[in-house]
Amino acid sequence: MQANKSRDTKPEVGLRKALHALGLRYRVCARPLPEVRRTVDVLFRPAKVAVELRGCFWHGCPEHYRAPKANDQYWSEKVRRNVARDEETERVLAAAGWVLEVVWEHEDLQKAALRVAATVTERRGLPD
Repeated sequence: MQANKSRDTKPEVGLRKALHALGLRYRVCARPLPEVRRTVDVLFRPAKVAVELRGCFWHGCPEHYRAPKANDQYWSEKVRRNVARDEETERVLAAAGWVLEVVWEHEDLQKAALRVAATVTERRGLPD
């Protein structure tokens, strides 16, 4: 498990490069809400937009997740807890007025960056 990076993965760096190329500036691996012990991959604090890049295996992608054959009980429970945590994070952020953009690792990063940029641009025009 130590070999699995928690940040700066290849898809995450690719998404950040695409966002930066669009002229967006952001925080990396930051807490949107100080009182909640959760970080998101990319954070646009003034616009209140949080971006999570989720791995298909670790977060139970509806399209690509396949339960492992070895130690399946442990891994299935682990993924179930991750999905529950993701749902709770989404609820907490929404209650605080934040938008959570979820990008899956299998998505085209350029299209995802354009989607995130559109959300950030739209949210910047809203009053606090």
